[in-house]
Amino acid sequence: MLNERKLKILEAIVKDYIETAEPIGSRTIEKKYNLGISSATIRNEMSDLEEMGYIIQPHTSSGRVPSDKGYRLYVDNLMNYRELTLDEATFLKNIIANNINHMEYLMKETAKAISLLTNYTTIVSEPTVNKTKISHVQLMPMDEKSIALALITDSKAIKNHVVLVDFELSDAELNNLTQILNSWLRGRAIDEVDVDNVKMSGDSNISKVFYKVLDAIKNIILQEKNVNIYTSGVNNMLDFPEFSDIEKVKSLFKTFEERDVLITLLGESSADDIQIVIGAENSIEQMKDLSIIKANYQFKGRDLGAIGIVGPKRMDYFQVSSILNGIVKNINDILRNAGNDDG
Repeated sequence: MLNERKLKILEAIVKDYIETAEPIGSRTIEKKYNLGISSATIRNEMSDLEEMGYIIQPHTSSGRVPSDKGYRLYVDNLMNYRELTLDEATFLKNIIANNINHMEYLMKETAKAISLLTNYTTIVSEPTVNKTKISHVQLMPMDEKSIALALITDSKAIKNHVVLVDFELSDAELNNLTQILNSWLRGRAIDEVDVDNVKMSGDSNISKVFYKVLDAIKNIILQEKNVNIYTSGVNNMLDFPEFSDIEKVKSLFKTFEERDVLITLLGESSADDIQIVIGAENSIEQMKDLSIIKANYQFKGRDLGAIGIVGPKRMDYFQVSSILNGIVKNINDILRNAGNDDG
């Protein structure tokens, strides 16, 4: 266990290194942080912290920087979230509220907004429809040989599909088929829909189109298993001295283009929690020099997607965690209100 003095010194080292990217020495801590102890005492405490693995000496200078273990202690025991500023909250709420009915665009704009606010790289996964429930299915005529299928979920996501047919259905027939589909599908979770075992009696035009529509729904389900990922602010990596090595930057940029890697990086966060993965805790080798702060956004208790913010290990965990916590709450609130509008 670390005593209060060691914790204050470690906190000072973490905060100063996040701000300056320069190793910090005992004399700087004495002058800058007013801990009420001498430089010699601070130096002794720093020596203990180094022995315990919380700080390291990157080169022969007297300065120290936090280790992964030191960052972990800081985020777990010394850091609290702050409330968003009024400007931050207004900015994020406007983006979410203005785009809530266009989920794909909302996720892209959310990634941009977070990247702009934090100056780090943002990764956002689009809501997967197969984790939501069907609230309505609508069939609409397009022309003599095609019908538009709109599948609407309880989270307001809309998936469209064109169904090709061999004959024209009347409005009455389409309405009848729409009612049949809704009576069967409404309220079902998409990933629980088993279209292969659905039967419809008769050999009418309606039954033939019915099976074509089922095929279209099956295609939607299959497509939704492929999560869409959006990134923003990858070039922000160039602003940090940790990434002055051009080969390292090239490798990182390539990593951010690999969809499967980004899905793994986002991973599964615990419900309602901000998760912080520091440096070597990352399972992806290319990300060992980075940290990621991530969280899921939800609808009716179900995880829809995830947001991750990536930066150097000395990223501003306090600021980023607070912003991410605020935006996830805003998205959850607006999705919940949208669901309540359905009754």
